[in-house]
Amino acid sequence: MASSSLGSSIPAPEAVQLLVSSLADDSSVVREASMASLRDIASLNPLLVLDCCYAVSRGGRRRFGNMAGVFQVMAFSVGALERGESDEVFMGKLAKIATAEIISSKELNADWQRQASGLLVSIGTHFPDLMMEEIFLHLSGPASASPAMVQILADFASSDALQFTPRLKDVLSRVLPILGNVRDVHRPIFANAFKCWSQAVWLYITDLTSDSPLDSDVMSFLNSVFELLLRVWTTSRDHKVRVSTVEALGQMVGLITRTQLKSALPRLIPAILELYKKDNDDALLATFSLYNLLNASLLSESGPPLLEFEDLTIVLSTLLPVISMNSENKRHSGSSVGRKAYNEVQRCFLSVGLVYPEDLFTFLLNKCKLKEDNLTFGALCVLKHLLPRLLEAWHLKRPLLIEAARSLLDEQSLAVRKALSELIVVMASHCYLVGPSGELFVEYLVRHCAIGEIDNLKAKGEPISPTQLRAVCGKGLLLLTVTIPEMEYILWPFLLKMIVPKVYTGAVATVCRCISELCRRRSSTTPMLIECKARADIPIPEELFTRLVVLLHNPLAKEQLATQILTVLGYLSPLFPKNISMFWQDEIPKMKAYVFDTEDLKLDPSYQENWDDMIINFLAESLDVTHDADWVISLGNAFAKQYILYTPDDDHAALLHRCMGILLQKVNDRAYVRDKIDWMYEQADISIPANRLGLAKAMGLVAASHLDTVLEKLKVILDNVGQSIFQRILSLFSESYKTEDSDDIHAALALMYGYAAKYAPSSVIEARIDALVGTNMLSRLLHVRQQTAKQAVITAIDLLGRAVINASESGATFPLKRRDMMLDYVLTLMGRDENEGFAESSVELLHTQALALNACTTLVSVEPKLTVETRNRVMKATLGFFALPNDPSDVISPLIDNLVSLLCAILLTSGEDGRSRAEQLLHLLRQLDQYVSSPVDYQRKRGCMAVHEMLLKFRKLCVAGYCALGCSGDCPHRKYVDRSMHGNFSTLPSVFLFPDREVLCLGDRVITYLPRCADTNSEVRKISAQILDQFFSISLSLPKAALSSGLDSEESYKALSSLEDVIAILKSDASIDPSEVFNRIVSSICALLTVDELVAALHNCTAAICDKIRQSAEGAIQAVTEFVSRRGSQLNDNDISRTTQSLLSAAVHITEKNLRVEAIGAISALAENTQSSIVFSEVLATAGRDIVTKDITRMRGGWPMQDAFYAFSQHTELSVSFMEHLISVLSRSSLVKGDSHKDTHKGDNTSSSSETHVEDDLLQAAIFALTAFFRGGGKIGKKAVEKSYSSVVGALTLQLGSCHGLASTGQQDPLRVLLTSFQAFCECVGDLEMGKILARNGEQREKEKWVDLIGDIAGCISIKRPKEVQNICIILTKALNRPQRFQREAAAAALSEFIRYSGDFSSVMEEMVEALCRHVSDDSPTVRRLCLRGLVQMPSTCMNHYTTQVIGVILALLDDLDESVQLTAVSCLLMVTETASSDAVEPILLNLSVRLRNLQISMDPKMRANAFAAFGALSKYANGGQREGFVEQIHSTLPRLVVHLHDDDPSIRQACRVTLKQFAPLMDIQNDSTLFDSRAFGSDDRNDYENFVRELSRHLVQESERVDTYMASTIQAFDAPWPVIQANAIHFATTMLSLSEDQHIFSHYYPQVFETLVNKMTRSQDSVVRAACSSAFGLLLRSAKSTLWRGARLDRTDSGRKANDPESAKK
Repeated sequence: MASSSLGSSIPAPEAVQLLVSSLADDSSVVREASMASLRDIASLNPLLVLDCCYAVSRGGRRRFGNMAGVFQVMAFSVGALERGESDEVFMGKLAKIATAEIISSKELNADWQRQASGLLVSIGTHFPDLMMEEIFLHLSGPASASPAMVQILADFASSDALQFTPRLKDVLSRVLPILGNVRDVHRPIFANAFKCWSQAVWLYITDLTSDSPLDSDVMSFLNSVFELLLRVWTTSRDHKVRVSTVEALGQMVGLITRTQLKSALPRLIPAILELYKKDNDDALLATFSLYNLLNASLLSESGPPLLEFEDLTIVLSTLLPVISMNSENKRHSGSSVGRKAYNEVQRCFLSVGLVYPEDLFTFLLNKCKLKEDNLTFGALCVLKHLLPRLLEAWHLKRPLLIEAARSLLDEQSLAVRKALSELIVVMASHCYLVGPSGELFVEYLVRHCAIGEIDNLKAKGEPISPTQLRAVCGKGLLLLTVTIPEMEYILWPFLLKMIVPKVYTGAVATVCRCISELCRRRSSTTPMLIECKARADIPIPEELFTRLVVLLHNPLAKEQLATQILTVLGYLSPLFPKNISMFWQDEIPKMKAYVFDTEDLKLDPSYQENWDDMIINFLAESLDVTHDADWVISLGNAFAKQYILYTPDDDHAALLHRCMGILLQKVNDRAYVRDKIDWMYEQADISIPANRLGLAKAMGLVAASHLDTVLEKLKVILDNVGQSIFQRILSLFSESYKTEDSDDIHAALALMYGYAAKYAPSSVIEARIDALVGTNMLSRLLHVRQQTAKQAVITAIDLLGRAVINASESGATFPLKRRDMMLDYVLTLMGRDENEGFAESSVELLHTQALALNACTTLVSVEPKLTVETRNRVMKATLGFFALPNDPSDVISPLIDNLVSLLCAILLTSGEDGRSRAEQLLHLLRQLDQYVSSPVDYQRKRGCMAVHEMLLKFRKLCVAGYCALGCSGDCPHRKYVDRSMHGNFSTLPSVFLFPDREVLCLGDRVITYLPRCADTNSEVRKISAQILDQFFSISLSLPKAALSSGLDSEESYKALSSLEDVIAILKSDASIDPSEVFNRIVSSICALLTVDELVAALHNCTAAICDKIRQSAEGAIQAVTEFVSRRGSQLNDNDISRTTQSLLSAAVHITEKNLRVEAIGAISALAENTQSSIVFSEVLATAGRDIVTKDITRMRGGWPMQDAFYAFSQHTELSVSFMEHLISVLSRSSLVKGDSHKDTHKGDNTSSSSETHVEDDLLQAAIFALTAFFRGGGKIGKKAVEKSYSSVVGALTLQLGSCHGLASTGQQDPLRVLLTSFQAFCECVGDLEMGKILARNGEQREKEKWVDLIGDIAGCISIKRPKEVQNICIILTKALNRPQRFQREAAAAALSEFIRYSGDFSSVMEEMVEALCRHVSDDSPTVRRLCLRGLVQMPSTCMNHYTTQVIGVILALLDDLDESVQLTAVSCLLMVTETASSDAVEPILLNLSVRLRNLQISMDPKMRANAFAAFGALSKYANGGQREGFVEQIHSTLPRLVVHLHDDDPSIRQACRVTLKQFAPLMDIQNDSTLFDSRAFGSDDRNDYENFVRELSRHLVQESERVDTYMASTIQAFDAPWPVIQANAIHFATTMLSLSEDQHIFSHYYPQVFETLVNKMTRSQDSVVRAACSSAFGLLLRSAKSTLWRGARLDRTDSGRKANDPESAKK
C-alpha cells in the first residue's frame, strides 16, 4: 500500500509537461535531452505523453515554437501504443490537431508539416479509417488543405501498402471530385500520390495475389483519374506538372483496362514524347514511363498488341536522338542519369523488336539512309545492340544491312563513324563480312585507325574526338584479327595494301600488329609468297621494304611502331632475296632489343641519332648481302617513289634522303647516281633544317663513292644561287625573300660541302679542300643571317677542319690554308653586339655558339700555328660563356665542354719556351678565378673543370710533348718539346725548355684552389684536388736546375704520393668522409710549399676565408690553421703581423657567426704557435677602436672581438692573465651600476670624453670579455670559476632578485646584463640545464616566474654540485635578514630548493629551519610561502625531527589572509602527509579536515583540487580516537566529491577520483574495487560519468544508512556557482531518489527535488542545467516505486488552460 501510495503521488503529469515545454528551449542540448526523456517515458506511458503534447499543441505554432518536436514525440508515442490501448476518440483529437496545423499555413513540406504528417501516418497504422476520415474532411474543405492531405495519403500508401490498398476506393472516391479544381502548383503532389498509390496496388497484388483490390468501382475511378490526367494535366503549361503526370501515368498503365489504354494511346504517347525536349532527368523519367507503356501495350498476355508498328514510328523516331544525347554520358561513370536513360531506350527498342522485328529493321535502315547525324547514330547504336538479340529474326536481312553500312562509309560525323565502326565489329563477329564488302569495311577501320587530331575533324559540338574514334577502330581491327577466325581470309594479304598509302600512315602500327598475328597463325599453312604474288593489287616487296624502313625512324612512336615494323619485316623476309632473310634473323632481334625499353631510351640524349644510324647501317648491310645489282636499282626506284608520302617538314623525309644516299653509294652506274642526286635535290625543301641536314648527309654518303659527281652538282647549285629571272625580280622588291632564300641555299651548300669532305676518301680530299678554300669559294657561303643557316655554315667549316685532321691520321698531313680567316668567319657567325650580355642568349643562338666553339677548337688544332693576335681575339670572344645559366642543360653542357676544349687547344698551341707557356697558363687561370670562386654551383664546376683540363695538357706539354687532339700515349699527332722550336736547342739550358717554379706562383694558386677541396659539390672537390696534384706534379717534374725551393725532395715526393693516394680514394669511393679527405690534402700541401709560397698563401688568405661557399671558407680556415700550426716557427715578425691583419680583416668581413669563430680560431692558433704578444697587440688595438667608434651590439654578425675573447679563453697561456685583469676591473664596479653607466654614455665618441667615460668603456669591454671568458669553456678559466663557485652563485642569486625588482619598475637593462653573465657562467661550469632555465624564464617579470626560476636554478646546482650546497646555504641564510625585500625573496626561493639537499649538514640545517620558521611571519607573502615550501622540502631524515613544527606552521597558514599562501599550505600538507607520522598529524586531524573542507569551495580550481587531494591523503591517519570524527567528515564530503568527479577542470576530476578510492575502505562499500576500477570511473565522458553515478548510488542506497545525509548535502550543491556542478548534483540526487526504497527519503526529498527541478528548468540560464533537469525527470519517472503513474492521465481541460498560460512555457 505504501508503494502504491508513493506511485500515485508522483506528479508525473507536471514533469512530462515541463519536458514537453522544454522542446521549445533555445538550446539544442536541452531539446535533445527532453526529447530523449519523453521517448523513454512514452515507452512506459505513451498516453500521458500524448496528453501533455496534446495540451501544448492546442495553442499551435503561434504559442509553441517547436511544433515539429511535439509532433515527432507524438508520432513515437502513437507508435508505442499497444493494440487496444489506444483511444480512438483521443487519436481523433490528435489527428485533428495535426491536420489543423498542416492546413494553418499555405507552406508545403516545412519541417513541422512533415512531422505532423508522420503523426497522421502513425495514427493510420492503428486507426487507418480514423486517419482517413480526418483527411477526407479536409479534402472536401479549402483547396489549400487538399495537397497536404493527399501527400499524407501518399506517404501512408508507401509505408503500409497492405492497409492502404483495400481503402483505395474510398480515397479515389473523395479525391476524384476535387481533381478538377486542383491548381497547377499542387498538381505534382497529386500526381505523385497517384504514382505511390499505383505502386502500393502492385505491391499488394504481388503479396496477396488471390485477393485483388481492383473491383469495378476502383477500375472506374482509376479510369476516370487516368482520363483526367491524360486529357487535362498532360497539357498543363507547368513543366513540373507534365513531368509528374507522365510519371504517374507510367505507373497506372498496367492497372487500367486494355480498352481504355488503347483509346488513351493517341494522347499518352505524345505527352510522354513531349518530355524528351527537356533535360536528361526528364528524358529518363519519360523513358521509364514509355517502357511500361510499351510492355503493357505490346507484351500483354491478355490480348494482341494494341499498337501497330506504324503507330510506333514516331516513338522510335523520338528515341533515336536520345541515344545520341546520352551515349557519351553512358561512357562516363559519373553521369548515372545519362547511362540509365541510354539503357532504358535500348530496352524500349528491344520491346518493339520482340513484336515487330522486321518492321523495326526496316525502320532503322531507313533512318540510316536519311543521313541525319543524330538519327543515323541512334539507329546504328540500336542495330549494334539488337543484332545479337534478334539474330534469328534478322537472319535474312544480311544483304540489306551490309548495303546500308556500305552507304554510310563516307559519313563525316565522328559520332556516326564511331557507331558504324562498332557495328562493323559486331557484324563481323556474326559472319556478316565476306568477300569484297569485307575488305571494304576492313579498309574503313584501317583508315580511321590513322585518323589524328591534326586532321581537324572534330566538329563544333561533336561528342566524339578523333582520339576516341581511333581507339575504337584500333581495338575493333585487333578483335577481328584475333577472335574471329573467319576474318583471316579477308585480312590476308589485304592488309599489306594498307602499309604503303599515305592516308594509312597513322595506322601502320596497328596494321603491322595484325599482320604479325596473321603470319604467326599462317606460318604452317599456305606459303605467303604465293598468296601475295597471286594478287596484282598487293604492293611489290621493294615498296613494302622501303616504306617500312623509313617508318622505323621514330623509336618512341606510340603503339611500339618500331617493334611492330621489325616484327613484320621478319615475317615478310621470304618476300626478299634469300641472303637478306638470313641476315635479318640476327639483326632484327638486336634492333628490337634497342627500342624495347622506351623509358630507358629517353635517358640517352642522342638516342634518335643513334637509332637513325642503326637504320642506315641496317639498310647498308642488307644491300651488301644481296649481291643483286638489279634488285638494288629496283629498291632505289622504290625509294624515289617514297618522297610523295612525306611532307618536307616530316623527319621521315630526312631519313629517306639518307636511305637514298646509302643506296646510291652501292650503285656503280654514274648516270643513275647523277639522276637520283638531281631527284633528291628537287624533292628536298632546304628551308627546313632537318630536311636540309638529311640531304647533306645523303650527299656525303654518295660522295664516299662518287665525290666528283657530288662536287659537280654542288658547283652547279652554287653558281645558280639567285640567278633566275624570277628570283632577281623578287629580290628587288623583298629583302627578306632574298635573305631567306639565299640563307637556305647557302646553308644547304655549306652542309653538303662539309659532309662531302667528311665522307670523301682521304687520298683525294686535299686538292678539293684547297680548291674550295683557296679560291675563296667558301666566303660566298658566309653571308647568312638566320641562326639555323649560321649553324649549317659553322658545321661545314668544322667538317672541313676535321677532314684535314682525319687525313693527317691517315698519313696525308697538310696545312689548312687561310685558317685564321676561317676562324674570323666562325667568330663572326657566333658573335653578338658588345653591349649584349651572355645570359640573354636564345636557344638557337646557344646552338650556334656551341657549334662555333667546336669549330674553333678544330681550327686551332690544325696547322699552321695560331698567332698571338688571333689567340687573344678568340679568348676574348669565348671566355664569357662560363657565366651562361645552366638551362637549357642539353644545350649549355656541350657548349661548356666545347669551350674547355678550345682553351686547352689554345694552351697547347701557345708559347715559345717553358716560361712563356707557364705565363700563358697563369693568365688563363687568373681569367678563370672569378668562375672558380663563384657563388653559383655550376660556374665553380665549370671553372675547376677547365683549370684541370688545361693543367693536364700543360703537364703533357712540359713532360712529354703534346697532341693537338688531346690523345694519350703514342699517336701520330704528338709533337715533342725538343721538336716544337725552330732549330736544335739540345745544347741550351733547360730553362728555355721548362718553366721556373716561381713562375707557377704556387702559393697564390694553392690558396685559390684549396677552398674548392672543401666545396659542397662533390665533383668540384674531386677536380680541385686533382688540380693541386697537377700543380705540384708539374713543379716536382721540372729539372733540378729549375728548383730553388730548398725543400727536401724525399719529403716532397712522399707528400705528393700521399696527395695522389687521396685522389685515388676519391675516384673509387664516393662515400668517404669529405673532412678526412680535406685534412689529408692540406697536410700534403703544407709539406709541398716553400717558405715564400707559404707566406704568399697566408698573406692572400682573406679572399679564401671569405669564400661565398661556407664549407669552402671553413676549409680555407682549416688550411691556414694547419699551415701556422706546422710551420709557424718559420714566420718573422712582419709575416706574423701581416697574417694577423689578414685574418682579422677576414673575420670582420665574415657575417656568419660560426664561420667567424673559426676564423678567430685561426688567430688563436697563430698566437699559440708564434709570438703571442704581437697577435694580442693587434687584436686588442682593434677591440679598443671598435668600442669607441662602433655600436658593437648591432654589428652584423656580432662583434668579432668578442669571438676573439672566446678563442683566447681556450688557451692555458692566455686565460690566466686575461681572467686576472677582468676580475680586477669587475671588482671595482657594480654590474648594474656599470650597465646603467654604459647606457648613459652609449654612443658618445667625441674627443673630449672624460676619464669616467673611458673607464665605463673599459668596464663594458670587461663585461663582454668576462661573458666571453665564461663561454669560452677553457679548462683554466673553468678552474678559476670553480674555486669561488659558492660566492659566485650567492652573489648572482641575490643580484637576480634585485634586478627583477628593478625590472618590475621598467628597468630591464640591468637584468639583461646579469642574465647574460649568468648564462655565460652556466656555460663555463657546464650547467647546461641551468642555462636552459635562464633562457626560458630569465626575463619573466611576474614574481611567480622569477621565484620559480631561482628555485629551478638552485635545484639544478644541488643536483650537479652537492658539495657546494652547504656554503651557498650559509650565505643565503644570512641574506634572509637583509632589508631589501627582493633579495630576501630571492634568498628564500633559493633556500626552499637548496634545503632539499642539505640533509648531511645538521648544524646548517638547524640554522636554516630556525630562520625559515622565523620568517613565515615576514611582511612579504612571497617570503612566507617560500619559507613554508622550504620547510616541507627538507630531506625525510631531517623532517622526522621537525614534523610537528612544520605541521603547526601549515595549520596556521591555512587561515592566512593571502590565498596564494593558503594554496601553498594545502600543497605542503599533501607533501607532509606522505611521510608524517600519526603522532604528528592525529592530534590536529579534525582541525585540518575542517579547514580543508572550507577550501574545497574556493573559486580557484587549483585550491579545490589540492584541498580534495589533501583531504584524501589525511584518510590514512584515521586509525585512532579520531577515526569516528573523520568518518563523519568523509560522509559529509562524499556528495561534494561525487559532483566534482565531472568538474570542468581535469585536475579536480583526478583529485576526486583518487580521494574516493582512499575513502572507500572507511565507507564500508562492498565490491568497491569493482566500482572504482571500472572504465566509467576513470572516463571523462559525460555518459560514463552518469553510469558511474548510477552504480555508486545503487551501492549507497543498498549498503549505507546515510542516504539522508547524502541527499541533504547534494541538494545544497544545487546552488553551486558552477553550472556543471549543479547539473551533476541534480543527476546524483535524482539517481539516489530513483533507486532508494526508503519511503521517508522519497516522501521528504522528492517534493524538494521536484520543486528544484521545476525552478531550474524555468529559470536557469545554463543549458547544461536545464538539460540535466530534463534527463532527471525522465529518470525519476522511469524508476518510480509504483507503476500506477504509468496509468496516469492529464486533465485535458485543466492542462489546456495551463498550456495556454504564458508562464508555463520557457521564455
